[in-house]
Amino acid sequence: MTLDRRRMLVAGLGFAASSALATPSLAAAAPRSLSLLNLHTAERLKATYWDAGAYIPDALAAIDKVLRDHRTGDVHRMAPGLLDLLATLTSRLESRETVQVISGYRSPRSNAALRKASSGVASRSLHMDGLAMDIRIPGVPLARVRDAAWALQGGGVGYYPGSDFVHIDVGRPRRWAG
Repeated sequence: MTLDRRRMLVAGLGFAASSALATPSLAAAAPRSLSLLNLHTAERLKATYWDAGAYIPDALAAIDKVLRDHRTGDVHRMAPGLLDLLATLTSRLESRETVQVISGYRSPRSNAALRKASSGVASRSLHMDGLAMDIRIPGVPLARVRDAAWALQGGGVGYYPGSDFVHIDVGRPRRWAG
């Protein structure tokens, strides 16, 4: 098994399993849904991506398309654990607002271009593996989103108040400000 595949399996399945045990809302058989707006393409999607004990392939594919690299059009599978983390986060924040997505999947080509333009872009960003998202939630202060994401301990949390977003990922728990 390759390291990238292992990272995807650990992040996607590991968080889903641990969050289901630690989070009553995900432990129950209740459907899991997300409402997303890609700020670069203006695409909106409200989808139930998990129901009756299983992920729904068509819904996952629709989410992947909305979260594609808007620069290249490349679509990549987003980790189900990342979607679970986001669903848990919005539930904890008691928000029914559509999550605004600044960046979901990022192709290696886009990541390299962004890295040339900014020192704040990781050379091996988890965005390139479908393991990260940059978000904001209307009506919820950015610091509150950051704090709630960190409290979940589901992965990394980056706080970018100057750019008005919070980075979440399902890598190892760590935090930073940009």
